[in-house]
Amino acid sequence: MDEMEATGKLVAARQLLKTGLERSRDIESKLANAGPRLRDKAQRLASLEAKLLKIQKCNSFGVGDQIDHAIGLATALLNVFNTVSELQKSLTADSCSQLSSYLSVMKRFEEALEFISDNCSITTQWLDGIVRFVEDNRIVDDQRLLNVKNSLAILCELQTVENDARIDGGPLDFALNKLEFEFRRLLRDHSVPLRLAPPLLAIENQGFIGFSLLPEFVVQELQSILTRLKANGRIENCISIYIEIRSSNAELSLRTLGLDYLETSVDDLSNMRSIEDHINKWSKHLELSVKQVYEPECKLCNDMFEKIESEIRTRCFAKIASQSGFISLLRFGRKVTQTKKDPIKLLNLLDVFLVLDNLRTDINKLFGGKDCTEIQAATRDLVKRVVNGICEVFSELPIQVELQRQSCPPADGGIPSLVSFVTDYCNKLLGNHYKPILNQILIIHQSWGQETCEENLLENQIYLIIKELALNLDAWAKAYQDMSKSYYFMMNNHCHFSNLKGSKLGEMMGDEWLNAHNQYKEYYAALYLKESWGELLSLLNQKGELQFEGEKWEDTYLLKKRVKKFSQAFEQTCRRQSKWVISDEGLRERICLLLVQTIVPVYLKNFEALIEHDRGAAKYLKYTAESMGSVISSMFRPPTLSVQIRSNGHTHSRFITKIKSLVTNQFRASITAS
Repeated sequence: MDEMEATGKLVAARQLLKTGLERSRDIESKLANAGPRLRDKAQRLASLEAKLLKIQKCNSFGVGDQIDHAIGLATALLNVFNTVSELQKSLTADSCSQLSSYLSVMKRFEEALEFISDNCSITTQWLDGIVRFVEDNRIVDDQRLLNVKNSLAILCELQTVENDARIDGGPLDFALNKLEFEFRRLLRDHSVPLRLAPPLLAIENQGFIGFSLLPEFVVQELQSILTRLKANGRIENCISIYIEIRSSNAELSLRTLGLDYLETSVDDLSNMRSIEDHINKWSKHLELSVKQVYEPECKLCNDMFEKIESEIRTRCFAKIASQSGFISLLRFGRKVTQTKKDPIKLLNLLDVFLVLDNLRTDINKLFGGKDCTEIQAATRDLVKRVVNGICEVFSELPIQVELQRQSCPPADGGIPSLVSFVTDYCNKLLGNHYKPILNQILIIHQSWGQETCEENLLENQIYLIIKELALNLDAWAKAYQDMSKSYYFMMNNHCHFSNLKGSKLGEMMGDEWLNAHNQYKEYYAALYLKESWGELLSLLNQKGELQFEGEKWEDTYLLKKRVKKFSQAFEQTCRRQSKWVISDEGLRERICLLLVQTIVPVYLKNFEALIEHDRGAAKYLKYTAESMGSVISSMFRPPTLSVQIRSNGHTHSRFITKIKSLVTNQFRASITAS
């Protein structure tokens, strides 16, 4: 609750209390003025009682029995009136701190008023009939007739006093106002917001109703107040008070979760790099609100109004849920359905549907009544939007892959980000988390359209996606002007697909598909080596001699020149491929080892021949056998891997050690042979 809202509520509460105080003063003034009137009536009634006793002695002309009965009832009414006067003093003077005693007094007061109301009219009619009978027959003297008439007048005034007790500002109305105030106080003082942010504090449930929302004795006192107010037709005010306080309390409980993200606009959600964090929070918060706020709140409503009226409890809970913010939670889910359409949106909507499906039974149970139509409509609309959104994105996935065909292939000859994304994406859709729920949604959507349910719809769509991806790879490979790079690119990507063995996508595509990619990997690796390094290797003959315009190797000058030409060609090839990447470590090591095994031994023999004929020639050589092996071993590494190796100080990794060992063994073998 922000500061302005809090200030507004305080001002409203102050005005309410001020109005109540002024009303209490007015009632007090009226009661003070009524005191002399009541005493005067009491004196007149006492006189009437004496006169009625005298009349009772008169049995003349056959009306004695009727007068006796009427006088007896009139006397009883006088006694009840005296009781009403005493009870009225208690109701106006006592507070509600001893609620049970106050309610007992109030009940007796109501019963006394009811007795007066029921019998005063009958007695009045009875006496009125006696008066008419006596006047018509002149069977008593004028004084006795006057006494009966006086008694009749006093009873009529007594009936007026009973009516005045029930009107606004009367003593009964005053007592009912005090009960309403006590109802508000009890409910307000014991309504404490829950702290829902994990970890949830464990609270003892013993002795509480509604999962500790209110103490049991408070609920019982509130029920007692409701019973008395309902008996007097004043329950609606307390219902409004209950909805107001419990709605505010539930809203404060939800605010402890930190729900500011619910106000994020659709545009902002669409432009965010990732909304998964928001959706994860929303999923947890929706579950917490249902389980920890609204389920206990519903139970409390049932407990509170079970003895009053069943419709009241459902109406109260529906308004509490609507006014406290549950609709806002549902609206956030709707915002997610309105974000821009892309493959990630499908995963986001699946997460939204998953939490709605998990809470479906609870939501239907809590908000299934006729008073929760707003929440029901919002929930149905959200589910419909989520299902339609998922199916719409899912059906367009192959098209989205095809649209990327005109883009440029990666400059490093590695695996395009689209390939990595699509294979990871398909693995997620086929995983245990998403596959069951996606199949369920596809079936639901087909049933809405009254379509025949197509089997293996998910798998068939994945096949189409992979097919379009393969066509993309063919198009991208042809886009390279360097044929060796095209082969290199296909080698990398076929390796990526063959490595899907053991994944969900690999299982779906089958061993035949995986083995085919493995064979294509080998095929393109051979083409790459021949196209890229074949010309360099042609500079070396199989006998270990350099070929250069038919000259013999014995000429040291020409031999140096040929070694230099080879070194320049080697350096140019390495420089051209310096930014090429092989992501798969196994393939990278294999290609590097193959190059070392092919180039270094021949280079060693030529290097050995040159040193043998010119001992000082070693200082002119660009590469030694070991440095050449190191250069080859450092090629094709992803930039992040190279940075990691340098930052960790691992200049010679396990693989470089293997290369050095290979070079050293070959060098020793050549020395031994010589």
